[in-house]
Amino acid sequence: MFMMNDQMALEAMPSAVPAMAKMALDPDRIEQACQQACDQIAPAWPLDQSIAVNPHWKRVQLPLREVAARMAVLADMQIYPARDYVLQAWKQGRIRAEDLQLALQQYDVHEHIDDCVRALSKPIRSMHLPLLIDVLDDDAERFRRLSWRDAITHQVSQTCAAYFDRDQSGWQPERGDSLYAFWRDTLVHDHGIGTLMGLPQIHDILDYLPPTRQQAERWVVQVLGLEASMLADYFEAVLLTVNGWASWCAYLDWQAKLNGQSDHSLRDLLAIRLAWGVIVMQCKGFNASHNAIAQVRQKWQSVDHQIQAAAESLRLDEVWQYALEIGYQRSLAQQLAKPVTASASDVAQAPVLQAAFCIDVRSEPMRSALEAVNPGIRTLGVAGFFGLPAAYQPLASRQQRPQLPGLLAPKQIMADRVLTPVSSAHAASGRVHLRDISAAVGQQRQRHFMLADQVARLTQYPGAAFSLVETAGPLFLKSLWSMVRPSQRARQAVEHQGLPKKYKNITRPSMQRLPLDEQAQLCAGILRAMGLQAPFAPIVMLVGHASQTANNAHASSLDCGACCGQSGEANTRALAMMLNDPQVRLALGEHGIQLPDQTRFVAALHNTTTQEIQGFDLDLLDASSLACWQALQPWLQQASHQVRAQLQASHMPVSDAVPARDASGLLKYFMMRANDAAQVRPEWGLANNAAFILAPRARTQHLDLAGRVFLHEYDSSQDSDGALLEQLMTAPMLVTHWINWQYHASTCAPERLGSGNKLLHNVVGGRIGVFEGNGGDLRIGLSRQSLHNGQQWMHEPLRLTVVIAATRARIQAIIEKHAIVKQLVSNGWLHLWCEEQGSLWQYPPAAIGNALSATPVDWQPLSI
Repeated sequence: MFMMNDQMALEAMPSAVPAMAKMALDPDRIEQACQQACDQIAPAWPLDQSIAVNPHWKRVQLPLREVAARMAVLADMQIYPARDYVLQAWKQGRIRAEDLQLALQQYDVHEHIDDCVRALSKPIRSMHLPLLIDVLDDDAERFRRLSWRDAITHQVSQTCAAYFDRDQSGWQPERGDSLYAFWRDTLVHDHGIGTLMGLPQIHDILDYLPPTRQQAERWVVQVLGLEASMLADYFEAVLLTVNGWASWCAYLDWQAKLNGQSDHSLRDLLAIRLAWGVIVMQCKGFNASHNAIAQVRQKWQSVDHQIQAAAESLRLDEVWQYALEIGYQRSLAQQLAKPVTASASDVAQAPVLQAAFCIDVRSEPMRSALEAVNPGIRTLGVAGFFGLPAAYQPLASRQQRPQLPGLLAPKQIMADRVLTPVSSAHAASGRVHLRDISAAVGQQRQRHFMLADQVARLTQYPGAAFSLVETAGPLFLKSLWSMVRPSQRARQAVEHQGLPKKYKNITRPSMQRLPLDEQAQLCAGILRAMGLQAPFAPIVMLVGHASQTANNAHASSLDCGACCGQSGEANTRALAMMLNDPQVRLALGEHGIQLPDQTRFVAALHNTTTQEIQGFDLDLLDASSLACWQALQPWLQQASHQVRAQLQASHMPVSDAVPARDASGLLKYFMMRANDAAQVRPEWGLANNAAFILAPRARTQHLDLAGRVFLHEYDSSQDSDGALLEQLMTAPMLVTHWINWQYHASTCAPERLGSGNKLLHNVVGGRIGVFEGNGGDLRIGLSRQSLHNGQQWMHEPLRLTVVIAATRARIQAIIEKHAIVKQLVSNGWLHLWCEEQGSLWQYPPAAIGNALSATPVDWQPLSI
């Protein structure tokens, strides 16, 4: 039947389609509406690369309150903090009367404070518009069965899990040409779906199901008869019912576009979810279909009015959001008002150590502790991928893993090489000669993986699995015991699995096939972006970071977001090897950079769970540099203990208290938490992040920032043309915004934009994501345990406050040049402050009526 054209196919559909719903088809308008809806979905990265993402990233071209209104109407989704949370903050004094009064003035809202407080006790009135499936699900049996919306979500979700799984299931289905074709074939052969939904006649309808997504889209539009102006909003609302899988499909398209291609899975998903509504309608019969369509058309005719009304009703919620932020901003402004101390501003004296840390908020307490231990230690903040636009390829593997922010595509490759020093005699002369034994070690690793794969295959077949348990079961007692009684094992890098122990330390990531002049150019750009200046210390430590957890599906969400959810180990080791290369150093002179002969770069890793700092490739250091490194160890250990003591006092359960003065006992406690398979809160990640400061470290070194601030080194006096500031405002600022909004969204809308209870998580497709339980939509965002300690939220949902030490004119020029930056600051997605000549200025908070105005913005003196 479907060899005929689209219109003939549509006319062949069952007669239950009401005549009133017929409309002229305009394929171009339908195409435009479908694409517009798909363009509103932000990507969600897989579990092994789970970088933080603003789930509203594709909507930042709109003012925040308009997005909040749209989500309330289209998805019944909360954007601002819950009113009971804000009321508690008011009662606890975290929001003061002057905070609220200032927020009211900034947003030009004329309400009495008492009325604003009383409003917090009233629930937000739902303005959610129903979809076709919601209207249809009104029969007397609806309380005795699974709702049709839930049943459809479950069926679509299970289909997507089967279609996209390439890593977990040993028995793979035949997928066909597209997600839509796979779903159609699956549904037609599913003889239990009618019983589950109470629709025994469903297969009579499925015989007419269009074979392509384009035909399905047009079929639905003809049936519903919605006006063209409503289609995009309706389609977006449909996608939001399966937002988890929509976000996964958006990720696939994002990755494809980074490679100059495209992926149509999101369009297929939209067609699937649209078609389900009409399938159920056909099963209900003519009268029910007629009434349902009439009701949907009547409701959605007023969608624009509903969004406007929702925006008006959310004005106070926007005011309270800002009042909550002012409470934090006041303390930040008070910190910034403190005069810079002489020791912090003195850069003439040569430091004993320079340490470049990732800007991750967990680095700030460690940096402060190091500087307090020895005033001769200087630290600086830099994006954690250290400027290497590369993917990492482990030894004896064809897989290449991105080690840079998700906004970017890799341009180079870092690959493992097994390099062993030839003799210590060469090291004493300052030149370490290396022997490459990568091929031989790679063969050993491949044999190990082949054996492990053969063992794994035994578990895929029931008979063999039972035999394996009977014969090899006792071999697993050790791993089971370690789950019952956590060990104090040090962090084991996943990159080293399958490597013989003696080769792990000498398997070194390095840049591949990069000419010397390009290495020098890359290193010069990195050093300038880092703000690393003379006088240089004997040791310059490049510090990436990684977490250490057991039995944690979301482990990579605790690693480095700038490294695409990985540790920063590969980047720091590859960069240190380049910067220590005599030929690269010689070539750096052509770029105006002279590194002292005695200065050595050491790659290191900050374990953010146990608060330890580990150095790498120390066997490549000459005797003098190795002695310097050894002399640093007491200071590193003392700083680590100070951070552990601070965390234990402020973040750990009282029942787990360990005396802070007992350094060894405290380290043991942290290591056992890291190795405990039952520990649901091994660390708090980036919870409570609140600000991003672009300034010289001397500007913030004397401040108590409470581990809530991203710190990136920036000295405007060394950036005459503003090129570096432009780079920082269009890359690290966007990444920190993503982090900030993932935590914000997972706290404010945990049921829709958080991943739920991690005790109920089941991994989907090996790496795609998780289900909460065995079904429902794919869950995205952070788990409740990453945000809540069982009694209270550990993350305060504040929009990021960005503070830049530069002139207003330079910042404004960058805002006007880059649309995405202007959208973020003008539409209220973050706060922007400027420190110019000792005074703080703020970019005026966006109101829904004047966002992205063509009128030049007048910066306001900070009035907090």
